[in-house]
Amino acid sequence: MADGLQALTEKEKQTLRLLLEGHDAKSMARHLDLSVHTINERLRDARRKLSVSTSKEAARLLRQREAVPQSLGDARFGDAPPPPVDQQSGQPSTEPPSPPKTAWAIGGLAMIPFLVTLLALSAPTQAPQAGTPPAVAPAPVTETPVTRAASAFLALLDASKWQESWDATGESFRSLNTVAAWQAASEQARVPLGRMLSRQLLSEADVPAPPKGYRMVRFRTDFENKRGATETVSLDREGDSWKVVGIYIQ
Repeated sequence: MADGLQALTEKEKQTLRLLLEGHDAKSMARHLDLSVHTINERLRDARRKLSVSTSKEAARLLRQREAVPQSLGDARFGDAPPPPVDQQSGQPSTEPPSPPKTAWAIGGLAMIPFLVTLLALSAPTQAPQAGTPPAVAPAPVTETPVTRAASAFLALLDASKWQESWDATGESFRSLNTVAAWQAASEQARVPLGRMLSRQLLSEADVPAPPKGYRMVRFRTDFENKRGATETVSLDREGDSWKVVGIYIQ
């Protein structure tokens, strides 16, 4: 299985990540400006490499791999990394190192750079029926109960309130992720972004993913260590409230 995951191309991984985000083949084709045939080929190749029968299972395997921190090998905590070497002179570079790129994935998928996804889908992806509306239908940028729920959730992340933010997620997400796992991933990936400086609501849209679709809210956010980020929060309705089922920051 590890060999199969390593054999996946970045394009195949990109397609599997979009699948977990709630897209079907048709909406992925629109999103990537490709044909549905090309999307299906990527999914088929991913299934073959991972020896699974469904694309959703392939996406879940990728999600699990990207959610597991890589081994530190023989590195010891507190050891400073060797200074970068100038490629022309061969001498240690005096330029400050670039900030690390962070991937964050719990029950969802990871993308780079600074991409956060927490997505728990419980129903298989189905092909859209004739007459299905576009996968993402833009809505006016106004404050609604959905955008307020998304903003409140992001504020909990800004304050490092991992327990409270986990409580604000949907049942499908909580069934796949523990508070401890969520906190560990959050401290590893969200904290390095630094203090939130500003956040602007960009859009709210419907995502017609099975079984009943989601609402997707996007923000433009400046962090202390990353300016101009796009935060995308996916929410599902549970009773009278909206719960977060996915989030990524790019």
